[in-house]
Amino acid sequence: MGNNEYSAKDIIALSGPEGVRKRPAMYIGSTGSKGFIHLLYEVLDNSIDEAQAGHAKDIKITLSKEEDVDVAEVGDNGRGIPVDIMEKEGRPALEVIMTSLHTGGKFTNKAYKVSGGLHGVGLTVVNSLSEYTEVTVRKEGKIYQQRFVRGAIETPLEIVGTTDEGDTGTTVRFKPDATIFSARSFDSIELNERLKELAYLNPGVKINLVDKRDPTNEKATLYFSDNGIPDFLEFVRGDRESLTKPIIISKQTDSVKIDLGMQYINSYSEDVLSFVNKIRTPEGGTHVIGFRSALTRAITNYMQKNTKKLGRQQAEVEGEDTREGLLAIISISMQNPEFEGQTKEKLGNTTIKSAVDSVLYAGLSTYLEENPQDATNIIRKILTAAEARESARRARELARKKSLFEGSILPGKLADCTEDDPEKSEIFIVEGPSAGGSAKEGRDRKYQAILPLKGKILNVEKASEEKLFNNAELHTMVTAFGVGIKEGFNLENLRYHKIILLTDADVDGSHIRTLLLTFLYRYMRPLIEKGNIFIAQPPLYKVTRGKESKYFYSDAELNKTMQEHGGKAAVQRYKGLGEMDSEELWATTMNPENRVLRKINIKDARIADAIFTTLMGVDVEQRRHYLEEHSTEVTFLDI
Repeated sequence: MGNNEYSAKDIIALSGPEGVRKRPAMYIGSTGSKGFIHLLYEVLDNSIDEAQAGHAKDIKITLSKEEDVDVAEVGDNGRGIPVDIMEKEGRPALEVIMTSLHTGGKFTNKAYKVSGGLHGVGLTVVNSLSEYTEVTVRKEGKIYQQRFVRGAIETPLEIVGTTDEGDTGTTVRFKPDATIFSARSFDSIELNERLKELAYLNPGVKINLVDKRDPTNEKATLYFSDNGIPDFLEFVRGDRESLTKPIIISKQTDSVKIDLGMQYINSYSEDVLSFVNKIRTPEGGTHVIGFRSALTRAITNYMQKNTKKLGRQQAEVEGEDTREGLLAIISISMQNPEFEGQTKEKLGNTTIKSAVDSVLYAGLSTYLEENPQDATNIIRKILTAAEARESARRARELARKKSLFEGSILPGKLADCTEDDPEKSEIFIVEGPSAGGSAKEGRDRKYQAILPLKGKILNVEKASEEKLFNNAELHTMVTAFGVGIKEGFNLENLRYHKIILLTDADVDGSHIRTLLLTFLYRYMRPLIEKGNIFIAQPPLYKVTRGKESKYFYSDAELNKTMQEHGGKAAVQRYKGLGEMDSEELWATTMNPENRVLRKINIKDARIADAIFTTLMGVDVEQRRHYLEEHSTEVTFLDI
């Protein structure tokens, strides 16, 4: 029996660092790689706020490594964190900012008219979740410094030197606490993309990244843009074919500054990047809703006024048709934005919807009237999209009637598991009937299902939706999952919470895996977003020494072992799953106790979209250019 008493002694009051360390995910989203890099973004955003306020032009980020954990240092030439005594607190402002939640200079509009930091918790959270934090401030000819350990003050604020007149700024160095985070390093790809964004969104500001984590390969990168949004749009477009000129709209009102860049390209997907006070809002919000509303209204109004000039009967156009092939960047600078949560992924201010709507509607309406050729190209694109959507709808209805996608009859080639609970069930999508046979024999039938696919599936990046609905292999896979696709998608019907792609470790296997990921990304993206998609990693090598055999999953593992043993033993390179019998496949690749699985996450949908479009799309020249540019990065070539 539990204790039925509940009194004041059961109440615990956690303040400052204690509370943050007890519930870190509440402030940074997670204690994995996402939360780990979020610490860096919190510090970086303060420097960006100084740049937005016109006080900083140079920002430097230095990455190093202590033991096995990355350390970050972010410095700027802004005004410097205040170091004078706060009258009410009786302590230096810097100390209060670093140790007390909900303190800072962003609750009023005096120090910062707009800022990414709003809640006054960023630096306190970083300090609380770091093994140590060192803050150096250059201000009024003096250099101030203070050090903290896991959020607690280790040294008082001290003057440690002098500096030249006019040399001001703040430098924050911190080491994330390894007892809190499962991650140990900052994701270089994600950081690179974020710094590019910030350079484009803050034209004229230099952002330097110095990466010293590998002493043998120190890297220095400068991120800088002269023109801002137009440069950003050009970068996002890349080598993809343009259907219109860039459309740039900028408007400053009393309470908000709206910067929009958009362009139509020869693509089937929508690519909209949204920002509020230079912070990415991946889940959109009211500013994106206003953008889409104005876009649909401006285009449909233009079509209605110019029906005769367009020279064809107007199809029934919906909002999604107007966004096919659209690249857009929406950057809002405003006071007092209302984000959902500390990680600021979605904007909630209702007044912003109408502000963006009116600015875009006026600007786009004018553009269409003044650029009739671009307007014609846009309308043709939209009408084609509307016709394709309607054709796909008819095909889906036919498919439903035939019970191909939503029927209760599972495909015959599926070797299902006996477990009824989807959370405990997993399905392996296996390349080829031969490997599928080994997987069926080696699996645990209670919770592991096997679905072998025959050959390479349809490349949905090049194919119409009509072809998709007539493809037997894709029918089989979607039916097995149980969730449907597109508007018929329902995640609650998912029959297996782990969907594992199991392909050969060669070029053909990589190609098949890419085709599968392309399909999942385009038509069943929530499965990726919710973390249901995994890639199995079969071993690359089997090393036999006497009667003992050991499996290796990377070249680095193999090379290390070979060096330790002087390169003596027999090495077998696995290229196909068929080279392993059922027992080996189970022991190395399917057994949860031994296997290596890579969860597929969409950290940046735009990057994934661009890569899929480049490698799997219709533009051969663009693909050739990409392969030539990245040819030197190839470490293993299977020919």
